[in-house]
Amino acid sequence: MTTNPPVPSPPAPGAANSQLRARLRAMVSGWRQRSAAAEHIRTLELPGRVLRVAVRPGTGNPEWPPLLLCNGIGASLELLQPFVDAIDPRRKVIRFDMPGVGGSPPPVVPYHMWSLAPMLSSLLDQLGYEQADVLGISWGGGLAQQFAVRCPERVRRLVLVATATGALMVPGHPRVLRHMLTPRRHRDPAYAAAIAGEIYGGSMRDGASRAGDLLPGDTTPGPGRGYYYQLLAAAGWTSLPVLRQIRQPTLILAGDDDPLTPVVNARIMHRLIPSSELHVYHGGHLDLVSEPARMAAIVERFLTAESGVTAAATDGAAADGAAAGPPGRRTIRTRRKSPTPATATGPKRTTLASRARARGAGWRAKRAARIADRGR
Repeated sequence: MTTNPPVPSPPAPGAANSQLRARLRAMVSGWRQRSAAAEHIRTLELPGRVLRVAVRPGTGNPEWPPLLLCNGIGASLELLQPFVDAIDPRRKVIRFDMPGVGGSPPPVVPYHMWSLAPMLSSLLDQLGYEQADVLGISWGGGLAQQFAVRCPERVRRLVLVATATGALMVPGHPRVLRHMLTPRRHRDPAYAAAIAGEIYGGSMRDGASRAGDLLPGDTTPGPGRGYYYQLLAAAGWTSLPVLRQIRQPTLILAGDDDPLTPVVNARIMHRLIPSSELHVYHGGHLDLVSEPARMAAIVERFLTAESGVTAAATDGAAADGAAAGPPGRRTIRTRRKSPTPATATGPKRTTLASRARARGAGWRAKRAARIADRGR
C-alpha cells in the first residue's frame, strides 16, 4: 500500500510577517555595514555645535560639488542609507545628525531655523568645500530652503522632497499630525509599523511593517530632547515671504499620497521659486527611503542636467525616464516653468499702454464736447 507524503501546512500569517521583518532587518543591517565600510563617520566641532557627520568620498570628478543631505525631524543619518546607496557612487555625499539626534549631543540651549544656516556653512568649511548641492526632506527641506536664502553662494542646486513652507502651509489632517508631537516612532519599531500607512502613505500603506525596520530605532539612540528642539526651531518659521529669493535651480519632489505634506504645498513653492521644476510622483512621504532607486534616478538627472529648468512641458507630460518605475505605477509627471521671452513682454506692454492712452484721450475729448454743448 502506497501512502502519499504529508502536505506541509502553509505558514501562519504571524510567521510570514516575522520572516519578512527578519529579511528587512538583514537588509538594513547590510546598509549600515556598507555605510561604515565605505564612508568616513566622525564627530566635528563647529562654532556652538557638535555634529556626527558621515562623508562618502565618491569616485568621480573631484570638481563635482558634494550632495549635502538634510534629514527629517528626529531621524538619524542612517535613515537615508538606502538613498545614498542608490545615488551615483561617483558623487560625494555628506550626511549629519542634528544636535540631540542620533550621535550628535544635544545643544545647551534651543535653536531656531534662522540660526542653522551658518551651521551648514561651517560644516562645509571644515570639510573643505566651497559649495554643495543640497537636498532636504520634510523638516530638512525647511532647513535647505533657509540655507539657500541666507547663504546662496554655498548652494549650487536645491532639491526639496516632501516638504513645505513651515508655519504658513496647507497642513495634513490633525489625526496625522498628532503622531508628530512625540519621537516615539523613532524609538519603537512596532509603533512605527502600526502608524506608518496613516502618516507616511504611499508604499507604506501596503507594507506598513517596513517602517519598523527602515526607521533605525533598534540600533540608534532615539531622539529625546533634540526632537523637541527641532519642533521648537520650526515654530513660527516660514519660507513663504522669501521663496522668490531662491535663485538656484530647484527640483521639488512631492508625492500624490503624502498625508503629512499635501501636494498643494509643492505647487505653491513651484509658483514662487523662480527657477523651479516640480515632479509629482505616485507615492508618499517616505519614498526617498522606501523607493530609493526610483527617486535617486530623478535626483541624479536633475543634478547632472545642463540647467536646472529646461524647456517647458505641457501639463501632464511624462518626465524623462519616468517609465523606468515599477509596473502599475502612475507615470511621474512634471510641471516646469517656461521662461517668459524677453522680446515678448516689451511690445505687449507697450501696445496695451498705447491702447489705454488712446481710450483715455477719446473719453476726454467726448467729455469736453458735451461740456461745450451745454454751454451753448
